[in-house]
Amino acid sequence: MEITVQWIRTSWTKHSRGGDAAARRNSAPAGFLVSPVPSSFAQVIQMSERDGFEPHESERDLRQVGLSLRDEGDRLRVLARVEPLFGLPPRPRRPPAVRLVPGQWVRWQLNYRFSSAAGIRDWSYWLDTFNVAYGPVAPNVFLSEPTVLVDECGPVR
Repeated sequence: MEITVQWIRTSWTKHSRGGDAAARRNSAPAGFLVSPVPSSFAQVIQMSERDGFEPHESERDLRQVGLSLRDEGDRLRVLARVEPLFGLPPRPRRPPAVRLVPGQWVRWQLNYRFSSAAGIRDWSYWLDTFNVAYGPVAPNVFLSEPTVLVDECGPVR
């Protein structure tokens, strides 16, 4: 069965926490058209404050993406991994894995806040969005509403 994975990482600093920069960040898409990638790879899109949140696309081996994917015969088990473990917010209780049947897809979002080890640099922030579809899909699948939405975004002040 086909599995389509799109990983979107948006990164910023305190400079994009308010005003026009925050408006640009908040208007960044949570899904893009699917690009053809080999079956064991994910489509990766990175957007950062440095580039005005312009999307930059690449591909990465599925083993290097923060997801646990397991084919359970008639279902696909999907669980986003929390990486890296030193980012905030704390996640003492996580939602369970999602089990998709063919034709379904999940959007899983996690956010993070980081500070430098010595506290010298400003905080930085990430938003990871994982779009995962099970079965054959149209290129515009991730532009629609997901079958399942898991929002693990917490307060990062």
